[in-house]
Amino acid sequence: MKMGHVFNFQIIFMGPQSPEQGEGENDVMVVSKDKVKPPPRYKVLMHNDDYTTMDFVVLVLKVVFAKSETEAQKIMLDIHTTGVGVCGVYTYEIAETKVARVNKMARDAGHPLKTAIEQE
Repeated sequence: MKMGHVFNFQIIFMGPQSPEQGEGENDVMVVSKDKVKPPPRYKVLMHNDDYTTMDFVVLVLKVVFAKSETEAQKIMLDIHTTGVGVCGVYTYEIAETKVARVNKMARDAGHPLKTAIEQE
C-alpha cells in the first residue's frame, strides 16, 4: 500500500529551562515533529481501440468514475480523437481499484478496453 511520506524533524533548544537555573546549568530539550506529505496522485487513463463502442465507454465513465453524461461524453470524445483520455486522478489504491472495475466490466461485456495508471 502506498502512503504519504512522513518526514521527521527535531528542534533542539539549549539554554536555561527556568529562571532559577544559572549559567552552566543548561538542559537540552528535544521536540520531535512529524510532517505528513500527501500521497502521490495517479491518473487513470483510458485508451482508444477499434472495437469498444462509444456508448460502452460513456457507461463505464458514468458507473466507475461517477461522471455526468456531459463529462462522460467529453472524455469519450477525447479518447476517440486523441487516442487516450484522463478518467480521473486518485491515490494509487483508488486508481488501481477503478482500473480493476473497468477491466471486469469490459471483460464481462466482451470489450478489449484498455486502461492504465500514470503518476501525475
